[in-house]
Amino acid sequence: MLLSHNFDVSPDIVPALSREEFVEVFRSSLPEPLQCRQVNNPHWIVEILFPSSEFSPQQVGTLCAKALAEKRQVEKRQAEKRQVEKDQLPQILVLGGIKITPATSDSPDALQPGDWGVDVVETRSGEDFLQAIAWETTVAQKPADSIFKIEL
Repeated sequence: MLLSHNFDVSPDIVPALSREEFVEVFRSSLPEPLQCRQVNNPHWIVEILFPSSEFSPQQVGTLCAKALAEKRQVEKRQAEKRQVEKDQLPQILVLGGIKITPATSDSPDALQPGDWGVDVVETRSGEDFLQAIAWETTVAQKPADSIFKIEL
């Protein structure tokens, strides 16, 4: 499973995460036997390996959403201790789908057919973001077991 990060909020609300920080959110929070590694790809940032006999892609997606939400909660508590005003935390969307088209690159870190590509989104409005990317239209013809959407 490859993850990307779509940061669709003002950095005044929460700070943007570097690629390394994004990887560390999952590396430090996901339970064994899940494994994380940073990938060298312009779009994908982290690969999560997991035993499909123990975890479904949706379960891993939920764990990823919770890990990012917890990081943002910790940042908010730290900001409050410094008495810095912070707006409402962003909504988190985890949007996953199985790649069915050929790989766009021969890079070993490119998404391959049959692999899960997952966009981890931080946004002010999940509803607005989903409308902007035409999520319902995009997934309407896809089998239910080839996509997932998690909202926090």
